[in-house]
Amino acid sequence: MEYNKIVAVTGLSGLFEVVSSKNDGALVRSLEDGSTKFVASRVHNLSHLESIEIYTADENVNLVEVFEAMKSSSEKLPDVKDNKALKAYFETVFSKMDFERVYTSDMKKMVKWYEVLQEKGIDIKLSQEKNEEGEAEVEEAASFEAKTEAVTTLEVSGMDTAETAKPKRTRKKKSEEI
Repeated sequence: MEYNKIVAVTGLSGLFEVVSSKNDGALVRSLEDGSTKFVASRVHNLSHLESIEIYTADENVNLVEVFEAMKSSSEKLPDVKDNKALKAYFETVFSKMDFERVYTSDMKKMVKWYEVLQEKGIDIKLSQEKNEEGEAEVEEAASFEAKTEAVTTLEVSGMDTAETAKPKRTRKKKSEEI
C-alpha cells in the first residue's frame, strides 16, 4: 500500500485505500477491516492524505510533516478521549500548530490516522512522482493555453467582422407596444 492512495471519506470513519475510481465515485478498501465498498461522489468527498494541510502560525504545512514530528517524538501517543492531553501532546510535538484553528476533533483524527498507518506499515511520505508530474502538467497546460490563444487570435484576425457580427435584439418596452 502506498501513502498517495490513502484517503479519508466524509461521512465514514477511518482511512481507505483507493482501489479504482469512476466518474461517479470510487471503489475503496477500508484499512481497518479490509472491506471494499463503492462511495458515490454525490454523497461523499474523498480527501487524499497527501493533499491535507494543517494550519500553523506561519504557512500551512502538509500532514506528512505532522506525522513525521509524531514519529520522531519520544512522547507517548495520547488517549483520544482526553482533549487536554491531546492539546498538550501536540503543543510539545508540533508547537507551531495554530491551536485556534485546529480543533481537538482534528487532533483526534491525526492521532487515529497515525496509529492506523503505523499498524499497517505504510511509509508516510509525499510521492516524488506527484511533484514531477505536477510540474510536467503545468508545462503542458501552459503550452496548451498558448496554442489555443494563438489559434483564437488567427481565427479572429482572419474573419471579417461585418459578416460575423450578429445584430443586437432589442426588446420593446410595454409602453411602446400600446
